[in-house]
Amino acid sequence: MEFVKIADKDKANYMELLLIADEQISMIEKYLYIGDMFALYDDDVKAVCVVTEEEYGIYEIKNIVTVPKYQKKGYAKNLISYIADYYKESGKQLFVGTGDCPGILKFYEKCGFLKSHVVKNFFTDNYDHPMFEDGIQLVDMVYLKREL
Repeated sequence: MEFVKIADKDKANYMELLLIADEQISMIEKYLYIGDMFALYDDDVKAVCVVTEEEYGIYEIKNIVTVPKYQKKGYAKNLISYIADYYKESGKQLFVGTGDCPGILKFYEKCGFLKSHVVKNFFTDNYDHPMFEDGIQLVDMVYLKREL
């Protein structure tokens, strides 16, 4: 496995993959070029992630996605572990926001995150169409945090 930091000029090449995790281009464009993008390669790309610094020492995973045919093989978990190690020298906390879906919340908890706070109506207020995950309409953004 190889972890690669993606240059700004190459980030748009991953838009189709990013859209799997965040369905609206205008939302992705808000963080894509202000954040760091990482890719996990194992022969070919398996997963990508965009991380922003929200304030000094506070980082947030804005988008993390595994290529569908490689899901459930540990690639996202490995990428999160790499991200946590990458930022531990300069940061104190890593956040991730997601919909209120039991399977996804359980995944992040297995990656060392604990529930932090909720932003009410985030998905209904910020997206131009209803968002669904595992058959559940996303309304509130649930934030989880991990100490670095």
